[in-house]
Amino acid sequence: MPALRLGSLFDGIGVFPLAASRCGIVPVWASEIARAPVSITRRHFPDMLHLGDITQIDGSRIPPVDIVTFGSPCQNLSTIGAREGLAGSKSGLFYQAMRIIEEMRNATNNRYPAFAVWENVAGAFSSNDRLDFAAVLHAFTDTEIPMPDSGIWAHAGMVRGGRSDTAWRLMDAQYWGEPALSQRRRRVFVVADFAGRRAAEVLFKPRGMLPYPAPCGESRLPAAGRDRIPADEAGRQIPVVRPFQLRRMRAMAKQGDPTGFRACFGKNGEPFPTLLASVGQPFAFWYEGKEQDGFIRDLTPLECERLMGLPEGWTAYGCKDEPISDHARCFALGNAIALPCAEYIMAGIAEVMTE
Repeated sequence: MPALRLGSLFDGIGVFPLAASRCGIVPVWASEIARAPVSITRRHFPDMLHLGDITQIDGSRIPPVDIVTFGSPCQNLSTIGAREGLAGSKSGLFYQAMRIIEEMRNATNNRYPAFAVWENVAGAFSSNDRLDFAAVLHAFTDTEIPMPDSGIWAHAGMVRGGRSDTAWRLMDAQYWGEPALSQRRRRVFVVADFAGRRAAEVLFKPRGMLPYPAPCGESRLPAAGRDRIPADEAGRQIPVVRPFQLRRMRAMAKQGDPTGFRACFGKNGEPFPTLLASVGQPFAFWYEGKEQDGFIRDLTPLECERLMGLPEGWTAYGCKDEPISDHARCFALGNAIALPCAEYIMAGIAEVMTE
């Protein structure tokens, strides 16, 4: 059986292609316009086509693929922004992805793609008086989906019928991976099956997690794995990390709320707040001993890669061996997808399409 093929819209730094390749799926093309992410992805996937601006892509003229993934811009859906919803100039690009999928299906007698996967912020459930998520489901199914009687979208569900069998699930990165990632990152994943009734099996069936990928070598992925010796076995001090909720901290300081401000300091061992493209993520760090002997600093790009489950050094260099700035790396990582979540879905699609 020929290998399954993937196309990635709003590709970012290639997390969906990486997840797909680790599940035996071949990344064929990607669409992204930010220069640093494109260069990073070209480095790791030199044979993948880059199609550029999504608004200029004709889905009937690009190589057909079995799976189309897209994490369309979230700015207008996020609770941080102005919440224009899918009517906003950024998040409205969702419909460009749906146009490309429809053009490809029309050109291939509805054979390709068989699956589409959409990822976005949890705010997609509530933006525009909760009507945006109904519009998303309608776009995938070509069926009017009524609002739930409760007026609130469940964090998991499915719609059977219409153009596609569609399921959705809110996934939090802190519960994914072995060991689980140390980041609270709640994201909505929608899986649409245009060729059967397998969306729920992809999104809800328990399956084992892949091991974390090896660090990147000086050239490109993969590199030989490292021996990781626990700090206690090596006779070293154990680091203590206490993450901060930076956005809440700023709000409490502005409101003059000392109790709320103190509550923004995380407890030892708590996961980090969601990595964001717009702000750094500070934390307190010290070795055992007394907290006053430690210091406060921002996460490094390497630490951000680890919090996303990506190979260490994934964003360090571009396709011409040019170093990527720390700012560009952290910005791209704040916009990225947690690898274990993407792998779980890619593994499910590979499983149901090769049975």
